[in-house]
Amino acid sequence: MLPQPTRPLFASALRHAGAVALTTTLVAVPLTLALPAQAGPAHAALTSDETDWLHVEGNQIVDENGKSVWMTGVNWFGFNASERVFHGLWSGNITSITKSMADRGINLVRVPISSELLLEWRNGETIMPNVNTYANPELAGLNNLEIFDYWLDLCEQNGLKVVLDAHSAEADNSGHVYPMWYKDAITTEDVYLGWEWFADRYKNNDTVIGADLENEPHGTQGATERAKWDDSTDIDNFKYFAETAASRILAKNPNLLILVEGIEIYPKEGVEWTSTGLTDYYTNWWGGNLRGVAEHPIDLGEHQDQLVYSPHDYGPLVYQQPWFEGTDWDRESLERDVWDPNWLYIHKQDIAPLLIGEWGGFLDDGPNEKWMVALRDLIAENRLHHTFWVLNPNSGDTGGLLTNDWATWDEEKYDILEPALWSQDGSFVSLDHEVPLGGAGSTTGISLSEAVGGTVTEPTDPPTEPSTDTVAPSTPTALAAGTTTTSTVPLTWTASTDAVGVTGYDVYQGSVKVASSTTPKYTVTGLAPATEYTFSVRAKDAAGNVSAASTSVTATTAAATTPAGTCTVAYSANSWVDGFTGTLKVTNTGTAALSAWTLGFTFADGQKVTNGWSGIYSQTGADVTVANQSWNGTLQAGATIEIGFNGSHTGTNTVPSQFTLNGAVCSTS
Repeated sequence: MLPQPTRPLFASALRHAGAVALTTTLVAVPLTLALPAQAGPAHAALTSDETDWLHVEGNQIVDENGKSVWMTGVNWFGFNASERVFHGLWSGNITSITKSMADRGINLVRVPISSELLLEWRNGETIMPNVNTYANPELAGLNNLEIFDYWLDLCEQNGLKVVLDAHSAEADNSGHVYPMWYKDAITTEDVYLGWEWFADRYKNNDTVIGADLENEPHGTQGATERAKWDDSTDIDNFKYFAETAASRILAKNPNLLILVEGIEIYPKEGVEWTSTGLTDYYTNWWGGNLRGVAEHPIDLGEHQDQLVYSPHDYGPLVYQQPWFEGTDWDRESLERDVWDPNWLYIHKQDIAPLLIGEWGGFLDDGPNEKWMVALRDLIAENRLHHTFWVLNPNSGDTGGLLTNDWATWDEEKYDILEPALWSQDGSFVSLDHEVPLGGAGSTTGISLSEAVGGTVTEPTDPPTEPSTDTVAPSTPTALAAGTTTTSTVPLTWTASTDAVGVTGYDVYQGSVKVASSTTPKYTVTGLAPATEYTFSVRAKDAAGNVSAASTSVTATTAAATTPAGTCTVAYSANSWVDGFTGTLKVTNTGTAALSAWTLGFTFADGQKVTNGWSGIYSQTGADVTVANQSWNGTLQAGATIEIGFNGSHTGTNTVPSQFTLNGAVCSTS
């Protein structure tokens, strides 16, 4: 049987969104005020010939003229959490962050939000959120709804589009851990009402193009509550919820794309949902199991052309799934054993488009990068729509595209993402017909009309046969290798030219093609340390013509090193017959502050953590991980934080032999 992926609290869709300290004049908890919500969005109604609404044809998402688009984006969380506003505005500038996303080729932003917040806004309740107005003077005096609307204006100015994601029922940094779309006082009807308000408020604003109905519904066969997928009208049937929510949303705005995620388990052939048998279900990531579509597809009636399925997928650093065991797994095995049966068949069988709503993670020079590159290549080669997890650096088990200052990009991680961003002839493509990606005067982006053309008109004369292109692009030149790591080699080359247009490049390691890129650069990953490699590149065009190989370049990866620890851990335990209380004092011995931290250690004698404080605890087998809470994410240089937990043991309670902080080994005292 496949063991169930019991993902730790910080290792789920929010990835532990711990807020960091702001400045001495700002507090960590937002002041809640009952302020009137504005009656409508800050945009004038659009005329029909100005809109950027999208719909579905087969497995493609197309514009109003039937031209295929490629939605390539990122997640930015915070509105879903207790802060009720984007994270990062304690130091980063909202205008700069938004423009930097567009300048770097991101054309879509998935914004997690809570149903509770939508209901608050619907009821006219807003807060003055915790925003550093020194860093964001443009947000001074704005409540959280006004900030959201202000940001939508920024997106419009920069050619960005937005999908809203109902990330949890409650406004809670860990709210996504609850398996259902309803919780306690937030009923299913409340969720519908929140979505209706949102759809109606922004129905004339084509910056907001989609609704992700519910983030990662999940639960296993033994759980008290779990999401299922069938044709019933049961309260826990996610398919029924999705169809009902979509119907009510589309009644307000029939132009929105409807994103439907998967669940966690699906019964095997001949098994009913009432079974609690451990081997009776197929399992996958939360939100990643779309096997039910084959037998029970989502039915949106007259609006079926607005449906997009949206699975999530992660690597072994989030959870060591069975398909990651050993070292012989690769893209072929992942596609065959995991992606095809759970969701990729939807694309291959032309059922509907896919948008992979979450994927991403830490770079480890190892299996996590191997998975990330495999999925990235699948996305790029099939032009699957996607939103990378995540922009935020304070995502506990994935990290982000931004570093802790909320201004500097993690260039190594971005290099992995970039080949999966929509570009044409060296320019990133907007989903806005008029505004280039990056805004007016952009040097990196073009508009959708520039990429795919304007309105389709019927020809007045019979079409002539297209000419046959048999001329290959010019050979790429000046291939060079940049600074290597233990597992990566960055490559750059001079762009090729072609009479019709270069569509991309194939990268070869020796005589084996290892990757494709739409731009004249690529970072080869998954390599061995201290090893020499030889690479070459070929250009290709839309007709399938391939250039001669470039002159090869040889590069050697860096030798492996053990990260130097800048931390000390003091561990003590007060034990009794079958239990104990553990106390850990963690000191940052480095010279720089940490704005988010994750502590790891391993028990030797089968001890189990039963509960803990001052951190978010998770245990998989003998391995324990503790991530910071939202209020204690900052650990200044020289500072010490004390955390603790209760645990159980069976007679022996050996002290863990090693502790790591953010992946680096700590000294002990």
